Amino acid sequence: MSLHRPDALSGRAAIAGIGATEFSKDSGRSELKLAVEAVHAALDDAGLDPADVDGLVTFTMDTTPEITLAQAAGIGELTFFSRVHYGGGAACATVQQAALAVATGIAEVVVCYRAFNERSGRRFGSGVQERQPSAEGAALGWNLPFGLLTPASWVAMAAQRYLHTYGLTSEAFGHVAVTDRRHAARNPAAYFYGRPITLADHAASRWIAEPLRLLDCCQETDGGQALVVTTPERARDLRRPPALITAAAQGAGRAQEQMTSFYRDDLTGLPEMNVVARQLWRTSRLTPADIDVAILYDHFTPFVLMQLEEFGFCAPGEAAGFVAADALPLNTHGGQLGEAYLHGMNGIAEAVRQLRGTSPNQTPDATHVLVTAGTGVPTSGLVLSRDQAGAQAGPTPGPTPGPMAGPADSPPAGPTADPMAGPADSPPAGPTDGSTDSPPGRP
Repeated sequence: MSLHRPDALSGRAAIAGIGATEFSKDSGRSELKLAVEAVHAALDDAGLDPADVDGLVTFTMDTTPEITLAQAAGIGELTFFSRVHYGGGAACATVQQAALAVATGIAEVVVCYRAFNERSGRRFGSGVQERQPSAEGAALGWNLPFGLLTPASWVAMAAQRYLHTYGLTSEAFGHVAVTDRRHAARNPAAYFYGRPITLADHAASRWIAEPLRLLDCCQETDGGQALVVTTPERARDLRRPPALITAAAQGAGRAQEQMTSFYRDDLTGLPEMNVVARQLWRTSRLTPADIDVAILYDHFTPFVLMQLEEFGFCAPGEAAGFVAADALPLNTHGGQLGEAYLHGMNGIAEAVRQLRGTSPNQTPDATHVLVTAGTGVPTSGLVLSRDQAGAQAGPTPGPTPGPMAGPADSPPAGPTADPMAGPADSPPAGPTDGSTDSPPGRP
């Protein structure tokens, strides 16, 4: 049974810096170097030095250990270091763990990072190559013999049931792809910068695993992303307006597996995300109506629709129409379909930009942003908010309640789209992964 009360973390930590490498298909350098570059960029964004850092958090999947990164980045002693499991489900949880360390005084400046050569190196979209001698590896034995070898095939099972239950066609998923690519087309850091798509393009893209088409699947990316977490008090004295961590949560549902939770009573939702949603709403004391922007994990389009329903933005089966109507600014950086696949960490950075007022697809007066991590796996989420107290008392002027950042804060870290980018139909099948008690969408 999940918590039935708000937790005590709200407002006790903030994201003070964001930084990334360029997003490409062949970085030409090691994952360690990508991680160091991203960390240095995030520290520079915050106006901090490596010597200020005393904590590091990453993913269990990351190939760069915390102590190795500390040595390579010029970071000294660490009082906190941690890793979070379950692939993309770890993204927002890295910030949660950093916030816990900061709020309890275990560390003062914690950097969260993720870096990989996921296109030029190990490609998650290629699926299971071998089974590991572990309980997790053994669990896959129930699905692999029947041909479910790739993340797309695992998601296709739930996606097909969703369409059947609500009497929809695969066009329902196309609205997510079109929305993401529209935003990516206006984001110079996005791989698909300048290349929007239409519903017709989506329908013409080839099948990967029915009902998933190519344009329902995220791209594969080489790159790195880092985030700096510290106390709100210290953040207010740094270079950029802080993004307050209003709520942070992790969630795993009953009968939870990694991408293959096929033995639940209902395949049309994401119970693990509902656990996250309930705790975020309780702790933040917000409702869906208070959210100005949603950055929802989009390795596959069907799970974006299910997330909107789990969080209560719309009723079950109605998310496709909700997205088509542009009822809520969604994945304004282009998402993992359009900007880059960085296991969701680049989505957190976009949430910070929205609160600073520096997104390439800025929502006016954005005050609260919802961010989610991987779907189909044990997962996590955040509500980030503009620092109203700092805006009233801080030294940075601005015409709106939240100060708008100057030109130096405008571009996301890293150059524009990769010159190797192909036509709109070119991304590979995509990687793996995955104050109310209950959002109105689901019990």
